Amino acid sequence: MSTTGRRPSEKPERPAAEKSGDAPPAAAWRNLVTATVGFTLTFWAWNLIAPLAADLDERLHMSSFAQSLLVAVPVLIGSLGRVPVGALTDRYGARLMFPLVSALTIVPVLLLIPAKNSYGALIAVGFVLGLGGTTFAIGVPLVNSWFPPARRGAAIGVFGMGMGGVALSGYFTPRMYRQSENLPFTVLALALAVFAVAAYFLIEDHPGRPVPSAPLTTRLARAGRLRVTWELSALYAIGFGGIVAFGVYLPTYLRTWYGLSATEAGTKAAGFALVAVVFRPIGGWIADRVHPAVVTSWALGTVALLAMVQSFDPELNPGATVALLLTAAGLGTASGSVFALVARVTPQPQVGSVTGIVGAVGGLGGFVPPLVMGAVYSAKGSYSIGFMLLSDLALAGCVYAYGRMREAGRPV
Repeated sequence: MSTTGRRPSEKPERPAAEKSGDAPPAAAWRNLVTATVGFTLTFWAWNLIAPLAADLDERLHMSSFAQSLLVAVPVLIGSLGRVPVGALTDRYGARLMFPLVSALTIVPVLLLIPAKNSYGALIAVGFVLGLGGTTFAIGVPLVNSWFPPARRGAAIGVFGMGMGGVALSGYFTPRMYRQSENLPFTVLALALAVFAVAAYFLIEDHPGRPVPSAPLTTRLARAGRLRVTWELSALYAIGFGGIVAFGVYLPTYLRTWYGLSATEAGTKAAGFALVAVVFRPIGGWIADRVHPAVVTSWALGTVALLAMVQSFDPELNPGATVALLLTAAGLGTASGSVFALVARVTPQPQVGSVTGIVGAVGGLGGFVPPLVMGAVYSAKGSYSIGFMLLSDLALAGCVYAYGRMREAGRPV
């Protein structure tokens, strides 16, 4: 089977941006900035519960596993939701989907106000809150359609900086919560409402965007038959999944193992997310100049080494701090380079569908580790096994990216 999913008699679909030459128009930059702002806000919403886990635990008295499940539930739903949202974006465009999903995310954000006194209610709202994590599958095909191939990796990397919403949430959410328990939810709901209105007027689908006519299930099945879809999904599950996992569980890890306060742990977790955010466009930029599979391999190899170092429980300063920040840099670089590879090997009409699947598996890569870390700590009283598992996975991704994906990543 061809890695692009085309039959031999079909001509390759030229990306819309490629038809317009190598210089992106002004509309490309406007769409990129708007989508990045929206991605940041919805990612903040997606990560609203994790920074408050310690405060919520004081009133709900959760076990380690229950706390891990609470912060992981939005990740699960936000990941799975990317599959249909990406396919719907292929069909209806980002101009409709971005404002719509942003507006709908307001509902669970506000529902957290009455839900925060009940563990069951928080779990239920967390499922709906996962909607905020689906906007990644809207922004990637939008940005991909406006930028030429030579600049696509860097552009998607810039859009990916919207995952900085995790850092903003880690820093601001607990501080606003201590000012007033309802403040972070009302502020974010208002920001999402303003963005939804602005996005409707600012986001513009590319005029040459191919609109698929096949049914949703057919398009998802077609994307699912591509071998590269699952290869890229596995790599993205390590890179982006690692960022998400650390984003939601690092505050708990730092409090439990290093004895930090909730505010200190949230601040350091925000620093981790910020480093990952900065290195994501760097990974995309390098991947535009060096084969993205090579960049991914080196980045994951670095993560494997650093996770092994952290498994030996170094002192927080400077050992663990340096290891964790460099891990963030490696994971951010890998996330950017993997999606540069997605843009290279995926036919333009299927970018949304493939992005949805890859993004979903990547998000699921962030769902499992917090549960594993919580379970391992409850059973063994140590996190070392969890970090060794991360090291093994990153090493496997390093070898596969270099050995197989250099061939799959050749221009189509």
